[in-house]
Amino acid sequence: MNEWEWQLLEDREKVDHLAVAGVDLRVGSKVVLEPRKGADIFDLALRGQTAIIESIEQDYEGKFQLAVVLEDDPGRDLGMMRQPGHLFFFEPEEVRPALEEGG
Repeated sequence: MNEWEWQLLEDREKVDHLAVAGVDLRVGSKVVLEPRKGADIFDLALRGQTAIIESIEQDYEGKFQLAVVLEDDPGRDLGMMRQPGHLFFFEPEEVRPALEEGG
């Protein structure tokens, strides 16, 4: 990337929520992963897993991605520190809000 592209990314407002299936998702919200057809094998292996949103990202073209860590990952703290292998990126269309227990 050149300098102006980096500046565009840095100038973006931080996204604090994103509506998916009529539910406002925020950092800390739980989602169920549903990778799109044709996704890579690793994403497909995560199908049905519950994940926690670590951040909501938006590129300079306005496209959103959710950075998530798996709820049952014993290395989840590494994902929260943005370490490879424990942080995964999914498009909003590839997740659904997880139903909260008791709700």
